[in-house]
Amino acid sequence: MSNLKLKPKLIILSDLWGREKSCWVDYYIGNLCDKYTIKYYDCCELGEIDKTTYTEQGLHDQFITGGIERAVINLLAKEKEVLSVLAFSIGGTIAWKAGLQGLAIKSLVAVSSTRLRYETVKITGEIVLVFGENDSNKPSDDWFKRMDIRKSIFKDECHELYRKPESAQRICEQILKFKEINSTSPL
Repeated sequence: MSNLKLKPKLIILSDLWGREKSCWVDYYIGNLCDKYTIKYYDCCELGEIDKTTYTEQGLHDQFITGGIERAVINLLAKEKEVLSVLAFSIGGTIAWKAGLQGLAIKSLVAVSSTRLRYETVKITGEIVLVFGENDSNKPSDDWFKRMDIRKSIFKDECHELYRKPESAQRICEQILKFKEINSTSPL
């Protein structure tokens, strides 16, 4: 019988570009794979998005007109256990909405998930939202206060800060440091 301690599960949800433009996700997987069992999801696949019009506006429009809802349904069908989530942009919105519908989220770190500014009900679990200081669509300070959610603002950064290796390193260090400091931490 093995005494190996099981690593907690972490799912990573892509941004709206999905797998094709997500080589940057390797920065996160490389930094977190020793501490977590990781499963990566392409949000385009979860949302059944047609990639024949592979433009930002084309993908965005499909997510807004049913893709987010399909992604939530598909994610709920795939994940049944308690887990942590690291999500980027549209992935954060999908995770949040799945959490409202019963996904057992122990912790959520959502990076540049600007559509969360429209949410009025808070999910359960530990939440940290990361935004670039210069991301004009990030939620307002009033929203953060009203929702009672922690934020981490990266100075002089914009929406796609998460694609940079140095930002990925900082985000992963925050996750791992918090996990080490507080052994009861969900992160």
